[in-house]
Amino acid sequence: MTPSDASGATPSGASAGRWSSLDRPPLNAAALRRHLVGEGLWSSLEVVASTGSTNSDLAARAGELPEGAVLVAEEQSAGRGRLDRSWVAPARSGLFFSVLLKPGPEVPQERWGWLTLLAGVATATGLSRAAGVDTALKWPNDLLVTVDGEERKAGGILSERVGDGVVVGIGLNVTLTEDELPVDTAGSLSLAKATVTDREPLLKAVLRSLEQWYEAWRAAAGDPAASGLQETYAAGCATLGRHVRAELPGGRAITGTAEAVDADGRLVIRTADDERVAVGAGDVVHLRSVR
Repeated sequence: MTPSDASGATPSGASAGRWSSLDRPPLNAAALRRHLVGEGLWSSLEVVASTGSTNSDLAARAGELPEGAVLVAEEQSAGRGRLDRSWVAPARSGLFFSVLLKPGPEVPQERWGWLTLLAGVATATGLSRAAGVDTALKWPNDLLVTVDGEERKAGGILSERVGDGVVVGIGLNVTLTEDELPVDTAGSLSLAKATVTDREPLLKAVLRSLEQWYEAWRAAAGDPAASGLQETYAAGCATLGRHVRAELPGGRAITGTAEAVDADGRLVIRTADDERVAVGAGDVVHLRSVR
């Protein structure tokens, strides 16, 4: 991995054309560190020009790094989502970063699963403030925006347990055009008419929001109700109230109405037989309402 030059200049050995887009300038790592590192949660921040996966890289170094390490990539060649799905986007077209969190013994490990949902709330909150765009949450880890009246996925979150901590990765499409979208159900902040698409203020806003939510959750010993996380997630979750199909591990599927997110972060679905089923893992598809 080659860290980007702190001044934003062309990294050694890189072609000038790679950094020539005025619409997609490189991140200024030094400026980001000045604003984010040292006073609160964030202990370090590194920007690399390209890597396979920031989650994999940070996980490999988790044992030697303190809590609050942040790794940002201008481009990922092997970004990962849930269920081993790939995440690929043009260089500097989005935010691709991972953070290392170590909740410690004060937070029971059975509550660590809330970190994925917490990252979703924090990202949506930060983007609302910084970019003036409404970002909805699709359980458990997708970030949705509205493009021409249509709900589209603009980002995702992947959390992985590593030793005594959790690596949380966030991928967000910022300036992707229609022609660059990997699938027609994808979107970006730019396509959703965000007022700001400069990645530096967006990254700062998301990391500050993540710090605020994480500290409140940890102070409440990971209690999602006491920290306000459960209520806030439910308020911003586009899945609740929808007719959905949950595709579960092993090939089983459940169809019904998504009614709630319980204290364990599971999606509660009421089936046509009036059975309430709590889903902790699986792929959820939003279906058209049955009339």
